Amino acid sequence: MSEEILQVENVKKYFRIGPNQTVKSVDDISFSIRKGETFGLVGESGSGKSTLGKMIVGLHAPTSGTIRFDGHELAGDLDRSTRKRLNREMQMIFQDPHASLNPRMRVGDIIAEGIDAHQLAKGKERQEMVYALLEKVGLHPEHAQRFPHEFSGGQRQRIGIARALAVKPKFIVADEPISALDVSIQAQVVNLLDDLKQEGNLTYLFIAHDLGMVKHISDRIGVMYLGKMMEIATSSELFEEPLHPYTQALLSAIPIPSPRLARKRERIVLSGDPPSPVNPPSGCRFRTRCPYAMDICKEEEPAWKEVRKNHWTACHLYHQ
Repeated sequence: MSEEILQVENVKKYFRIGPNQTVKSVDDISFSIRKGETFGLVGESGSGKSTLGKMIVGLHAPTSGTIRFDGHELAGDLDRSTRKRLNREMQMIFQDPHASLNPRMRVGDIIAEGIDAHQLAKGKERQEMVYALLEKVGLHPEHAQRFPHEFSGGQRQRIGIARALAVKPKFIVADEPISALDVSIQAQVVNLLDDLKQEGNLTYLFIAHDLGMVKHISDRIGVMYLGKMMEIATSSELFEEPLHPYTQALLSAIPIPSPRLARKRERIVLSGDPPSPVNPPSGCRFRTRCPYAMDICKEEEPAWKEVRKNHWTACHLYHQ
């Protein structure tokens, strides 16, 4: 088994939105990511997956809980050089390729922001690094002198990827990097990320709501709902034998190319809308939409349990 590079233990993130209201965006989540793997994190809008990713790279401070990267507690008392090294080794690719690039900066300077901040190169060497990064993500050196508005959405996302790679990170949080792109370009960006992972021995947290795309790139997958982790398993096992009713419903909604197989598969239609994270249901968060809800689901929160080897879920169906 590969060594763990990231450990998330009992992490919570609550946002105050008024004198008496709190959004429980991430509520007591624990998992780990191994060196060299891609961990896919899925869930519908408002599940807390992006907030979790931002906590991992330090853009949000956890309300409580512990995040460790490469053996260091990120909220701990770290010396300046260690803190700077960890900041360099953890990078993020943002969801919106339009909003995440400064429109007043040339592309070469955008990519070199991290190079300058960490004093990795100057002058000609800096320029050569930028050119090499542009070529690595499928762009051209002459693009360095252009501004972001001169590029398509897919090209802008490639620029964002080049910026993340510039400081030679070990770990990248890709926060829905394809959701704002045309379907025709999504596969290109996912394939690029996969190729870069193999070349640079990278580890990814790949956040998305498209389970089909997550399956393509991920070694293991975690499923979130309303601030809670519902299930974690290897990509193949999650798709072949999902345990949690929410995961089963998500998978049943993925289109199947074969009409014959599509007719055989039962489509699970969830009733109602997700409850508000300001006032989540008691017990299991999913119980108000679950077709198998029992009395205990209202009274008691299900424990996080390893039902099969390396296959975890939080559901009372497996605690009987």
